[in-house]
Amino acid sequence: MSGQLKEVRERISSVTSTQQITKAMKMVSAAKLRHAQNAITMMRPYADKLDHMIKNILSNIEGGAQSTYGTKREINKAAVIVITSNRGLCGGFNSSIAKEVYKTYEELSAITSDKNLTFYFIGKKGYDALKRRLGDAELNRDYVDLFSDLTFENVAAIANQMMEQFKNGELDRVDVCYSKFKNAAVQLPISTQFLPVKNEEVETAQKGSKADYIFEPSKEKLLEELIPTILQTTFHKYCLDTHAAEHGARMTAMDKATENAQDLLKELKISYNKARQASITNEILEIVGGAAALES
Repeated sequence: MSGQLKEVRERISSVTSTQQITKAMKMVSAAKLRHAQNAITMMRPYADKLDHMIKNILSNIEGGAQSTYGTKREINKAAVIVITSNRGLCGGFNSSIAKEVYKTYEELSAITSDKNLTFYFIGKKGYDALKRRLGDAELNRDYVDLFSDLTFENVAAIANQMMEQFKNGELDRVDVCYSKFKNAAVQLPISTQFLPVKNEEVETAQKGSKADYIFEPSKEKLLEELIPTILQTTFHKYCLDTHAAEHGARMTAMDKATENAQDLLKELKISYNKARQASITNEILEIVGGAAALES
């Protein structure tokens, strides 16, 4: 019985230590989430306005004219940028992105061969989860540590590389798989086409006529200047979204882990009290039995 009590005491001590760690990690993630959430909250309206602007310009170009980055070609070579976290302990955050990546991989594999697919990884966990599932595709880890310095200049360098390869005909399509931050408890894994730029009609509240602007210089010239900047900003938004979503997912996961540890502690303490009471009862019975034997 004493051995059982010792085992339960050790488990209680272990769970208590784990609970202290999860509480600390939750607090750290909450602090980081505030900064990351502020960054994406300030970035998103600007990026959305730029996206609305480019759609307005594209919808007003007559004759089906397209920019260099909007030219659709037969897909022979394609790239997928996978944005995940560098660290774990964030629930199903990375695995949900990995599922979107695999769906994109199956879609592109049906169009071109694996050897013509290149996957660029931002964050170590995406590479670890997918390195054995992507067939003969090329896996590039040049930007895996980007989250250690998530400045616009570093992020824009990747977007510029993709645009340059697309412009030179080295790539015919570029997709991005990331997680969109909604709130601390909800993160949405998304796979979206980065290049070529989609020529979508502008959605208006009244579904009325397109916005009519006077352009100076020409619309085509304006597109060539604006699209690279807009693509850089959009890609930066993808990274900031994933960064905030990671901390939200980790904070939620650590909060649930802390609650689970508390529930487990309650059960262990009940088990410990029952075992202790049984031990005391046995000792009393032994004393009473011994006294009765002496009297007899």
